[in-house]
Amino acid sequence: MRHMYDAMKKILYIEDNDDNVYMLKMRLELAGDFEVVVAEDGQKGCDAAVAEKPNLILMDLDLPIVDGWEAARRLKSDPGTRAIPIIALSAHVLAGSRETALAAGCDDFDTKPVDFDRLLDKIRRLLPA
Repeated sequence: MRHMYDAMKKILYIEDNDDNVYMLKMRLELAGDFEVVVAEDGQKGCDAAVAEKPNLILMDLDLPIVDGWEAARRLKSDPGTRAIPIIALSAHVLAGSRETALAAGCDDFDTKPVDFDRLLDKIRRLLPA
C-alpha cells in the first residue's frame, strides 16, 4: 500500500518577506501534496537546496546576502542541484526581468503579487511526475 507521503513534493521557497512566506507556504500546503521548506536569503537557499533535495525551488529574485539571480546561477552550475526546476518570483516586472531570470538558469518566471492558480499550474508543469 502506498503511503500518502509518497506523493508529497518538496518545494524550497527562498523568500525574505515573512508575509509572502506565510501566505504562499500555507496555500501550497493546503493544496495538499506539497511540503514547503523556507530559506530567507540566497546563501541559505543554496545550502538548503543541497541539504533538502527539493523537487522544485520558488525563488524571490530580490534577496539579501546572495540575490536570486546569483543563487540560480550557483544552483544550475552545481551538478547536485542542476536538475531542480527553479521558478523565479519578482515584483519587478521590468522589461527583460523574465529573460534575465531565464538566462541565470531559472526554468520559469512569475510576478508578485502571486496569482496562485497560475503559479500552481507552472509548479505542476515543472514537477517531475
